[in-house]
Amino acid sequence: MNFEHLIQINDPLNPFVESMTREQLWEGLVLRAEQPQLFVMGLDSCTILSREGNVLQRELHYGQATVRDRVTLQESQSVRYDILPTKDYVGGSLTMTIEQPDELQLFLRFEYATTLPVSTDQDAVQTQEIVKSAYRENDIDTVRLIRQYVQTKQEPGSLH
Repeated sequence: MNFEHLIQINDPLNPFVESMTREQLWEGLVLRAEQPQLFVMGLDSCTILSREGNVLQRELHYGQATVRDRVTLQESQSVRYDILPTKDYVGGSLTMTIEQPDELQLFLRFEYATTLPVSTDQDAVQTQEIVKSAYRENDIDTVRLIRQYVQTKQEPGSLH
């Protein structure tokens, strides 16, 4: 199953949405890669097994379950997570790409590729929609947490 969606980060037409710079968004994406327990519910801990250039090998601990993944950072552009398949877990990937069509607009595209089979069976379709909805909600949460991180990092009295 493949799934993608776009979240608008900066909306020049909505004065209630706090604008972020591309650099601030990138910093938040790096934080998510290095400290995922701040972003992922149910994640007990993360161990970075190796860091070579722009690639991190990580081990994620969810209770008794352990998942290994590889994170590839493309400076100020994208972060790709590749979950390594095991006998217990299917593999898959998530790519978060920063898109900036002009100076005022900023978006974050989320692209999922899983080994979940696509089916037209009604139960399978319903399951796929639930999974997509969960992905979307998690991604909205990621952006919300990055916004919080950016706001707390700004010094009092600084102009945004």
